Amino acid sequence: MKITILSLCLLIAAPFIQEENVSITFDGEQLMSVNREDFTDVMLGKPFVNQEKATQLVEQLEGKIYREPVPAKIGKAEEIIPGKAGRKVDQQKFTEDFYHYLHSTGKATIHVPTIPAHPRVDGELLATIRTKQIGQYVTYFNKNNKERSHNIRLAAEALDSHVVFPGEVFSFNKVVGKRTVEKGYKRAPVIVKGEVTEGIGGGICQLSSTLFNSVDLAGVEIMERYSHSKRVPYVPEGRDATVSWYGPDFTFKNQYNQPLLIRSKVYEGQMIVKIFSSDSIDMGKRKDEHEAS
Repeated sequence: MKITILSLCLLIAAPFIQEENVSITFDGEQLMSVNREDFTDVMLGKPFVNQEKATQLVEQLEGKIYREPVPAKIGKAEEIIPGKAGRKVDQQKFTEDFYHYLHSTGKATIHVPTIPAHPRVDGELLATIRTKQIGQYVTYFNKNNKERSHNIRLAAEALDSHVVFPGEVFSFNKVVGKRTVEKGYKRAPVIVKGEVTEGIGGGICQLSSTLFNSVDLAGVEIMERYSHSKRVPYVPEGRDATVSWYGPDFTFKNQYNQPLLIRSKVYEGQMIVKIFSSDSIDMGKRKDEHEAS
């Protein structure tokens, strides 16, 4: 009998609870519906907003709304291709609207406000920091090895036009990204524990090694670098930088007062990496080629 009465009470109360919901929408579609009771607690007999839950709600919305901006880059004809703004939640405006709902009564609808997410790298910046070359290194590979050549070219395209800001630490794995079949990488020879085998993305260590030598000649601070377990033919002994998504990474820090621009290009069987910056870069006591670590 008690269970029946309790069930009846819940059925009667349900429509009223639903009437208190706020519908959160974007572009004419409902993203979620929540109730103020889920975001308020009672302390000393008075209700107060649970800020942790409110923050989590904003983070959930950001995950649904956020569109990453596209940075500017330099095209094949050396033209500057403008970047594109993305979007993100206007957290201040949404929080104001949501708190207004929490402190009122009845149901409501909140349309998620957004603001542009501008890329860090725009055309004006690229034009400024491609004026002074401070590092360059060239390596060679067999262009007839189609799979390996394809992987090198694909990784070089991902790296090209990347900008490292002052004080920033560059990570090869983070910038180039995971090497997968879905991204177009193919199986090619790789060195694992001193043995040559095949793996997805084989060959990209030639790019990381070429990059290492180029930035080292530019005098940057090398943070993390590992050599292969077996000597590679494309750089002098001890001048390689092996990378693996679940293993070694190659990282360096830009300790200069200006951003660094990385240009990576493949020409037939050549892998070329150049480092540029602005004319106002203060390089201090730069290491010369013989002092490169």
